[in-house]
Amino acid sequence: MLVRFRPLVLAVLALAALASPSFAMSEGCSGDCASCHSITLDEAKGIMKGLATVKDVKPSAVRGLYELTLEKDGTTGVAYLDYSKKHLIGGQIYDIAARQLVSGAPASPAKKPAEHLDPSTLTTDHSVIMGNPKGAKKLFVFTDPECPYCSKMHEELKKLVTIEPDLTIYIKLLPLKIHPHAYDKARLIVAKRSLKLLEQSYAGKSLPTPGAHEGKAAVDENIRYAEAAGIFATPTLVFSDGRIKPGVMDAKSIKALLQ
Repeated sequence: MLVRFRPLVLAVLALAALASPSFAMSEGCSGDCASCHSITLDEAKGIMKGLATVKDVKPSAVRGLYELTLEKDGTTGVAYLDYSKKHLIGGQIYDIAARQLVSGAPASPAKKPAEHLDPSTLTTDHSVIMGNPKGAKKLFVFTDPECPYCSKMHEELKKLVTIEPDLTIYIKLLPLKIHPHAYDKARLIVAKRSLKLLEQSYAGKSLPTPGAHEGKAAVDENIRYAEAAGIFATPTLVFSDGRIKPGVMDAKSIKALLQ
């Protein structure tokens, strides 16, 4: 990611060198940067339009920077945008006291997703059930509890179960590494088999911390299976015949594919 984006970053930095300082700490500043500085995902996408696709944006571990998860030419990685929204910085953030990397892990080329899997390998284990528990039709959904696209898909799934009453949806928690709290949230949700907890996470609410080993084996198995099956993104739908469909779909389109 850093190698691929280096020309991009250098070009932005060259232009940024002509700009004035991005921000200054004013008298009486509370230190709560979010009260004065904010950015939306759509705004970040607009800033990076034509350069890279912004998949996620959040405050970084260092004050004065936003952390952007970017995708370009099949590779994903992390870069940083300053509060002036003019300077893009590539690299990693290392916590000196903790002696560990806290952001900007090295990127690796994106793996090509599969289009079909062996349906005999699909199991209902380690799932949160949605819809009719005894439905004749089955749908598997791989989702991340902190993924904004998964949240949108979840709303469509709620519509789907109202227009397809004979459907059982098996939600498989697949936390992505770009969401640092998703793994523990997934463990708790799977352990409790709770749609309520999943929806609280989608709403941006914090969840209780799971026990030391609570839900760990189940989530690890979901991750192992997904990687082996060629599922690397969320949300991803898997139909009972093995068809794999990544991305957000509306309820009517999913219903048509179930037939």
